[in-house]
Amino acid sequence: MTPPRPSVFNLPNQLTFLRLVLAVVLFALIDFEQWSGCLLVFALAALTDWLDGYFARKQGLVSSLGRNLDPLVDKVLICGAYIYLVPVPAAGLAPWMATLVVARELIITSLRSFIENRGATFGADLLGKIKMVLQCAALIAVFVALEVPACCPAQETWVNPLRDGLIYAMLLATALSGLQYLWRAASLLKSDL
Repeated sequence: MTPPRPSVFNLPNQLTFLRLVLAVVLFALIDFEQWSGCLLVFALAALTDWLDGYFARKQGLVSSLGRNLDPLVDKVLICGAYIYLVPVPAAGLAPWMATLVVARELIITSLRSFIENRGATFGADLLGKIKMVLQCAALIAVFVALEVPACCPAQETWVNPLRDGLIYAMLLATALSGLQYLWRAASLLKSDL
């Protein structure tokens, strides 16, 4: 007898949906230049990302919907934040940076879906997880750098170099992780899965 399927309205999926709502709130806060609010909402969204995975594994609530929806919502949150921040001059982001982030996510997500539909496993690896951590850290640094001039201008001298360092580390990890996934996909496809 097969175990019953978990409800699609389970706690992990509800947390994923909450993260999607938080992404929309984050975009509005960026638009209104409410940097403290951005920090708070982004931190809460990151917490829901960790919690939904934790509860899904702990309670055995891993579902097909959750496996597909969770990374998609992550990409909406991350890519959307970078896109919204490009026009903000003090954010330290150029259009090519957001394009690299978005292009990598779209290409690898499409490739992962294609390969997994052919029966192979193509999950996240260590470099992909490092990339995600650096993408989040860079966003937090951008929000801090945008807030610092308003709250404590004396600290501005170290915040911008830290932000820039995290942005370039994130870009390097994003590019390398994308190339690594492309290499893995080419190897799998060459062997005909």
